[in-house]
Amino acid sequence: MSAVPSYPIRYVEPVFRPPSEARSLILPVTDGCSWNKCTFCEMYTAPQKKFRARDEAEVVESIRRSGELLGGQVRRVFLADGDALVLPTRRLLAVLATIREHLPGVERVSSYCLPRNLRRKSVAELAELRAAGLGMAYVGAESGDDTVLARVNKGETFDSTRAALDKLGEAGITRSVMILNGLGGEALWEQHAENSARLANATQPEYLAMLVVSFPLGEARFRAGFPEWEPLALPGLLREMERLLERLELERTVFRSDHASNWLVLRGTLGADKPRLLQQVRAAIAAPENAPLRPAWARGL
Repeated sequence: MSAVPSYPIRYVEPVFRPPSEARSLILPVTDGCSWNKCTFCEMYTAPQKKFRARDEAEVVESIRRSGELLGGQVRRVFLADGDALVLPTRRLLAVLATIREHLPGVERVSSYCLPRNLRRKSVAELAELRAAGLGMAYVGAESGDDTVLARVNKGETFDSTRAALDKLGEAGITRSVMILNGLGGEALWEQHAENSARLANATQPEYLAMLVVSFPLGEARFRAGFPEWEPLALPGLLREMERLLERLELERTVFRSDHASNWLVLRGTLGADKPRLLQQVRAAIAAPENAPLRPAWARGL
């Protein structure tokens, strides 16, 4: 019998990717997150996830060996870890060219994206990356409200996030924007919902997802910077979602609240499905005992 080749990619656990990348080849080009100061995020706080760019030769070899092992089976590639777009455009173009060479069946390459990492990239550079195969960027906006963003040490503002989303859109890169339900707590939920809707309205992203803020490792780190924060119970989370949907004025954005953290699963296209989505939320607010809510044991990060 011939020996089974070892897996061609070195992973540093834990590994994260968006739900829609479940069938993608996860290709780390960095370890960790270059910012890693958001107090709500525990994804890259483990010591082994300290930020570093992966050696270029290792990434190239991982792609080459993936091509040998997986052949034409790979249709999508997700560039990990937290913000691959922090890398210089030259390096990203080299990665994309290697993917084209060794994984010719790939139809889309995607990545997480911190708005701050696009400040030094021009629209022309992003368009070059798009032409080379980078089709989608997942942008964790979290909120469109500057007070909430400051409390959670996001390192971004409404304006900086909008600028990044506008650049991506102008370059033709599909944008999937994430908002965190409950991030503003009881004190700031209204401005969190309304300014998050304002951000989405201003940028018209192709995808908009609402996840529920959660703290598997506890709230101490988060509360240190946001001591007045009090969590929203289920009625408050639904009320905030209702306010967001009420304020959204989107034309062709796919909306989802189907992440494992969500209590109420919603799917639709805004604006066509806005009345139906609002009706579903309002029905859940009025009679939660009759709503198709995800059981607590099934929820997670």
